[in-house]
Amino acid sequence: MLVLLPPSETKRDGGEPGSSLDLAGLSYPELAAHRAETLDALRKLSRNLTVATGALGLGPTQRFEVDRNRVVLSSPVMPVIDRYTGVLFDGIAAESLRDSERQWVLEHVAVNSALFGLVGAGDCIPAYRLSHDSRLPGLSLKKHWRQAIGELIAREPGLVLDLRSESYAALGPLTAGPDAHYLRVVTETDTGQKKALTHFNKKGKGVFVRELAVAGIDHANADSLLAWAATAGIRLERGKPGELELYV
Repeated sequence: MLVLLPPSETKRDGGEPGSSLDLAGLSYPELAAHRAETLDALRKLSRNLTVATGALGLGPTQRFEVDRNRVVLSSPVMPVIDRYTGVLFDGIAAESLRDSERQWVLEHVAVNSALFGLVGAGDCIPAYRLSHDSRLPGLSLKKHWRQAIGELIAREPGLVLDLRSESYAALGPLTAGPDAHYLRVVTETDTGQKKALTHFNKKGKGVFVRELAVAGIDHANADSLLAWAATAGIRLERGKPGELELYV
């Protein structure tokens, strides 16, 4: 089972003292060349503060993000699941997981980064700033990642559960198949109508991943996942073809 998450714009500072990025140590080594190209383009962009802030969509108080990018190869690293912050990752609350629950996350969760492509939850990365819609010199992120990440996901055995936003899913589309499902977060109104959620969908996804980790089950297919959800008091249903709907 593989759970795909989007990254977060916000990231924790710091990392293991004396550590730095080891590209060869990241999961999915097939992406090594793509990662090197993206890092090179990001470092070139970061040489000019004015150009970089515009290309990254930053405000006047966010110069520190460009500074982070300038030292991305030498700054300390920490595991992906600890690096990202924000609503979704707050819902997972990895710091409070038991060892066995955290191990489940490390084995079954990957994040789709605009800078590194797919990375495992336990991979160690530095703080950086690069979003799906950032503009790098001479490099379109969508074109750069789309095929490489899409092919990796297509080769994944067993259940693939896609919790990425549509913008990040575009960097590596989910291949249609019986074991590949996009998760949508919805709610039911007082009149019984189904309504898609926006802001609260991130929290719903994070809490759902935490529930998966606590249960510690490696679901082989959607039927197994749906059966578990029913016993766990989680309303999870089939939606359109290739989609599951999580009610919160």
